[in-house]
Amino acid sequence: MNGETLVALNEGKTLDFKRDLSSPKGLLKTLVAFANTAGGKLIIGVEDKTRQVIGVEFPLDDEERLCNLIADSISPRLVPNIEMTTVENRTLLIVEVFPSNSRPHFLQSEGPENGVYVRLGSTNRQADRELIGELRRSAEGVSFDEMPLPELSRDDLDLKAARRAFAGKRELDEQELITLKLLRSEQGRLAPTKGAMILFGRERIFHFPDAWVQCGRFIGSDKTDIFDHIELDEPLPQAVESIMLFLKKHAMRGADFSEIQRKDVWSIPLSVLREVVINALVHTDYSQRGAPIRIAFFDDRIEVENPGILLPGMTIEDMKSGVSKIRNPVIARVFRELKLIEQWGSGVRNILHQSREMGLPEPLVQEIGMRLRFTVFLARPIVLEKQQVGSRSGNQAGLVDGLVDGLVESQRQILLLINENPHISKRELAERIGISTTAVDKNIKTLKNRGVLRRVGPDKGGYWEVLEGSHE
Repeated sequence: MNGETLVALNEGKTLDFKRDLSSPKGLLKTLVAFANTAGGKLIIGVEDKTRQVIGVEFPLDDEERLCNLIADSISPRLVPNIEMTTVENRTLLIVEVFPSNSRPHFLQSEGPENGVYVRLGSTNRQADRELIGELRRSAEGVSFDEMPLPELSRDDLDLKAARRAFAGKRELDEQELITLKLLRSEQGRLAPTKGAMILFGRERIFHFPDAWVQCGRFIGSDKTDIFDHIELDEPLPQAVESIMLFLKKHAMRGADFSEIQRKDVWSIPLSVLREVVINALVHTDYSQRGAPIRIAFFDDRIEVENPGILLPGMTIEDMKSGVSKIRNPVIARVFRELKLIEQWGSGVRNILHQSREMGLPEPLVQEIGMRLRFTVFLARPIVLEKQQVGSRSGNQAGLVDGLVDGLVESQRQILLLINENPHISKRELAERIGISTTAVDKNIKTLKNRGVLRRVGPDKGGYWEVLEGSHE
């Protein structure tokens, strides 16, 4: 790519402009960030804000000064490629940095703990301890989820949950657990890997406090008002279905629950969202601390956000073109064995292809802070007005709201559905509302205890009755 073409581009993850060498620290941060992330080109002699070509007056002197600055200021040693090019009859310096296998690089003046930077969009961000560890592991070819937890044993795994997930697919004996790298030999004994604990650990949140999922349905297009939310702390394969149930729950046409009996009437692209959710669960950087995976449902879009920037050497453009690097091979292998992943590296391509097939805008992929966000836009808004929250479904909603104070949303929907169809089954309730049958049982028990619901006749052949006059 020639100099004129480069100057016409916008700054981004792999491109930056500097006017001159008068402020070397910012320039050095950029070079460190390029080396630690996906490489890049720094063009010296261009005003970064106006994109005006200024040129360098003494290119040979500036080249020598730059080489000395890099040698004296950056560790481990960084050797970029420096070339000269002419644009608009002015000489520019092009400094090309490649992704480094000696990462993490850092500014010597700030030290190895504070001087490590990574590239996010067109900015340089200081790396924290967890990200520095991730950079070091990636350079050494070590995956976080393959590392053992020698202080634990196989008894710390919920093998019943694992075997339920693999039922009909594999028999999880000890050898299979080793083959899947859920167990590995450490100091003469078998210990679970971090991936095993994240997937099926009994005390997974104790060991990985942010390895859970937060789902929220917001009113409007921002996070000012939340209508409904759940927090999922369960084995990751199971979490896929729970997340999709939550999305289905809020995907009925509009907010009119009179349509809830119509099956398969969804206003969201379920297949696209399933791929996005799986991508987030598999590629999250579980070494990061501070926030879980988040799914935010707005009137016009759904955002799926997971901790962890792209692996070194990867860009968003690479993802879109089908290039794939697996951050968590243990987790990915389990998802592949469970048929949650069809083909290695196909996830993002499937997301983009299915969105085009459905006539949807292309999903937006962004690195924001130290997180990766997928935004899936809806074909049409699902508007949830504030006044609708307390007065849905006309008289039926009013009847239900009058029964008892403090109904949670799932209990309210159960009563609405039963009021419309007293013979509805628990399984159908779970399917229509988008929650598990276990959750249906718990909510029905609560409604019975509060005297607003009862079962008439046997489980098979009987029916439900909403008790209008028995509220407290």
